[in-house]
Amino acid sequence: MNPPRTPVAWQATGWGAMVLQWDVIGDTEQSVLADPVRLRSVRRLGGPGPDEAFDRVAMLVRKLVDAPLCVVCLVDEEMQFLAGQVGMPEPFASDRSMPLTHSFSRHVVVAGEMLIIPDVRTDPRTRGNPSIDQLNAIAYAGAPITDPDGLVVGALCAVDEEPREWTQSEIALLSELAAVCSSEVCLRIARAAAEEARRAAESAQQQLSLLTDLTESLAATMDVEEAMRRLGRIVTGRLADWCVVTYADEPGASPHVSATHRDPAHAADMDRLADLAARSRTDLQAIVLAARRPGRSVRREHGPAKLRGRLSDAEIATIATSAGLGSSMIAPILSPVRRVVLGAVLLVNGPDRPPFSEAEERVAAEIGRRAGLAVENSRLYREQRHVAEVLQRSLLTELPALPGVELHARYLPAQDGAAVGGDWYDAFAQPDGSAMVAVGDVSGHDIEAAAMMGQLRNLVRGDAYGRADEPGVLLTQLDQALHGLHVPAAATAVLARVRQSWSGYAISFANAGHPPPLLLMPDGRVQVWWIPPEPLLGLPPQQPRTTTVRYVPPGSTLVLYTDGLVEDREQLLDDGVARLAERLRESCAYPGDELCARLLDVAPRRSDDIALLLVRLTG
Repeated sequence: MNPPRTPVAWQATGWGAMVLQWDVIGDTEQSVLADPVRLRSVRRLGGPGPDEAFDRVAMLVRKLVDAPLCVVCLVDEEMQFLAGQVGMPEPFASDRSMPLTHSFSRHVVVAGEMLIIPDVRTDPRTRGNPSIDQLNAIAYAGAPITDPDGLVVGALCAVDEEPREWTQSEIALLSELAAVCSSEVCLRIARAAAEEARRAAESAQQQLSLLTDLTESLAATMDVEEAMRRLGRIVTGRLADWCVVTYADEPGASPHVSATHRDPAHAADMDRLADLAARSRTDLQAIVLAARRPGRSVRREHGPAKLRGRLSDAEIATIATSAGLGSSMIAPILSPVRRVVLGAVLLVNGPDRPPFSEAEERVAAEIGRRAGLAVENSRLYREQRHVAEVLQRSLLTELPALPGVELHARYLPAQDGAAVGGDWYDAFAQPDGSAMVAVGDVSGHDIEAAAMMGQLRNLVRGDAYGRADEPGVLLTQLDQALHGLHVPAAATAVLARVRQSWSGYAISFANAGHPPPLLLMPDGRVQVWWIPPEPLLGLPPQQPRTTTVRYVPPGSTLVLYTDGLVEDREQLLDDGVARLAERLRESCAYPGDELCARLLDVAPRRSDDIALLLVRLTG
């Protein structure tokens, strides 16, 4: 096999028109020049550009050896860089680089030893070299410059314009000065390696911090749309200039799209881009398909052409260009459960930033995995929420029709958190004509709490039905039953018995650690029935529970509710109860269903589920 020929075209200033030169670089020579360890050393020394220290060495060689052209050169697999030089004509003097075809020093690198040639025109390695004509280079002497591993990275050379027999003292001097250059090279490489290590450690710390913050932020919400918006804000603040996140909860479902830019001035454009992308299925599919291609998990691309080529919508392409197109990455959003691609995260840097690195590619892949976990957690949470809500609603009884009593009830799951819990209401008629009403709240916010609620409600019913005992006695008996049956329930509750009396109605009730009942009087006044607090249900029985009796006129409305309607982390419970009482007073003229709706509007956040029971005493 013939060795490859490398063509080099060079516009020679002062030597005529453009000359096309050919030089032969064999496989062995190419393998030495392309050695990755050696190239790493060359690149750590920097690219072309003037270097004062090496320029002084070149001047010293010229003075001591009396050669018109002296160079400290570094050689990579494509070019020769003139780290130090004196006597070099233009354009090489300004460019500080030359093609390998013009290099005598590459032979020093390949051989790994000093090269002394009295006349390069007669040496088979160098005859035909373009430097003979363009630089009038005739005699060459070059000593190797080595890196810390002993690999030759370049040469310190002297060039004469006529044939020359180099003396032993000149050769020895050149060798000693090359050793000085080697020491300087080793020192610079050590400093560069230390700086690279420092930057790598700093980058690794930043990336770890990014992933930690992202995990904490995604874990703090079960709303998948909010989770993806948080992802965009964190990523654009620390990894990319802007990003687009597209995902579907289920394969084939309608996609969700969000877009974020690190510059707030682009916020409106990003909203528009997300809206357009959600409707432009072609562009979204192109991005997701790119993320699904086999091979590397992240598609990392330099230059805007490929990304722009995926965008068929003209307005999307315009917004993307305005946002800045330089380098991009597409990371798949992977389901850790079903091992399918649910979407993609497109990360883009503007043209003024360097391309994404391999380390950033690994971070992008991890971002995609954590986004997939957030999507799956949200899906599983919604499924659990649906099951728990269906279970809880199935356990809530239908309100009975009672003579002289009008009942209205509402149950609302929480808007966040575990959504459902142990809130419940109940009402049933006793054989003696009285009515039992109750509202309670089992501790917990999950399916177990909903199931425990059903068990506790049935115990209340079974314990109270057919008995003439007052509510305090009934709750005392319930405490004993829960303790004796080892039912692991802790709950608050209000249990009340409603009877007709000579003045209207007698309401007797017991309160086990629950918010106080409210009574709306016929004249619009509101009473808050505070009583001394008593322990929650399910705690070991201590003293018998008390019963409080209130006599109320016909036309009154008793309001029982759970703490989700009045509790607020930023306010006292008393303030929430007062707020509810005020709304009840303002809404006294509304019928039952509308009154329920207005009372539910008082809830500060819906961070807890709510049970509400209205008992209207019609007479």
